[in-house]
Amino acid sequence: MAFTEQDILAGLQEIVAEETGLPVDTITAEKSFVDDLDIDSLSIMTIVTLAEDKFEVTIPDDDAKEFTTVGSAVSFIVSAQG
Repeated sequence: MAFTEQDILAGLQEIVAEETGLPVDTITAEKSFVDDLDIDSLSIMTIVTLAEDKFEVTIPDDDAKEFTTVGSAVSFIVSAQG
């Protein structure tokens, strides 16, 4: 099943909110995982693992390290769907 960009953003917002306790509406595509959302590298890897399961994609660790914003993760997942 292919997810739309909007579906992926909404799903990622839910995952980040559950992992961090932040309100969903504060997690936008432009937000930086580290600078804006104050998420550490361990939590980012947990978020990546949950995103892999939810969107049925594989996200290599080297690619995950390049995720600076929520939007960059969404873009990767969109392209990883094939």
